[in-house]
Amino acid sequence: MSRIRLDAQLLKKEVKEFNTQLLESYQVLKRIAPVEIGQTPAQTLLQLDKMRLQYYAPEHLNPDTPALLICYALVNRPYMIDLTPERSLLKKLLDKGIAIYLVDWGYPDASDRFLDLDDYINHYLDRCVDKACEHAQVDQMNLMGICQGGTFSLCYTALHAQKISRLITLVTPVDFHTPDFTLSNLARHVDVDLAVATYGNIPGTLLNETYQSLMPMRLGMQKNLDLPFSLADQSNAVTFLSMEKWIQDSPDQAGKAFSEFIKDFFQQNRLVNDTLKIGDQPVRLASITQPILNIYATQDHLVPPSSSKALQGLTSTRFYREKSIESGHIGIFVSSKQGNQLSDAIGNWLHQDV
Repeated sequence: MSRIRLDAQLLKKEVKEFNTQLLESYQVLKRIAPVEIGQTPAQTLLQLDKMRLQYYAPEHLNPDTPALLICYALVNRPYMIDLTPERSLLKKLLDKGIAIYLVDWGYPDASDRFLDLDDYINHYLDRCVDKACEHAQVDQMNLMGICQGGTFSLCYTALHAQKISRLITLVTPVDFHTPDFTLSNLARHVDVDLAVATYGNIPGTLLNETYQSLMPMRLGMQKNLDLPFSLADQSNAVTFLSMEKWIQDSPDQAGKAFSEFIKDFFQQNRLVNDTLKIGDQPVRLASITQPILNIYATQDHLVPPSSSKALQGLTSTRFYREKSIESGHIGIFVSSKQGNQLSDAIGNWLHQDV
């Protein structure tokens, strides 16, 4: 039998198997109710414009465990840390007896076009820190920033050091000009003034397309080819659909704040160059003396480890620790392979003597 005929038979078999799996996955989808995300109950302690401060109470509060305020990025919804009950960093932290406060930035609309970084950091985030401290009955709060929220948290701690006890940065960009920072290399060529003049607020869908373009084969063709396997059973299907819901649920970005962040961080790297100002206040990383835990994902395609690890030596802390986790930018939160690595690192850090 010729090699061509063998290859044709093999291809025919693979196509038939793929179609069979595709039909089976369709049947799985028919049995699934609409997916729910962010199911952990929360209390709204503060609402300012679109922003809300959410409080998550552990079932068994450990009085010896400090509370934690989490600042997420503007560009995605924070329920990534509470995607499903089985894949919830938030739930794992609550199970450790940690009281959690979470900043939910909401969905900016046309009325928010002129919000700037000063508004987000020195007004909204500052009010959240004050309210969390008041609610927890403490003078200082532990702050954890995720991705862009980590960059915000660094700026906030530098500007309001007296209000922060410990700082955790998680998959956080610090040096925006490392050679392997693909997203930054793209952003440096963006005419951000033209973009804001054209759109007003920057559409979340546009940013989504940009992120997916960084890995077009894996996040496009490969994901589609893997659909029958992703939807092979109800558990996998719920996880896949929850992730897709989160990916598509991207808020628009307030035009002024977006412009400042692209220019000051991506294009001019002012945080590392010590030339950054938020409002009229200079941001000096060297003014940060709080203990720092810097966690990064080794396979992160959005924020490369080189960008996160650049934080070491830029602050004046005497207690700086790094934790690497073998995962990607999103997998660090939801991958079952990671187990409790992330929640254990955070919990141990909050208990550790420094």
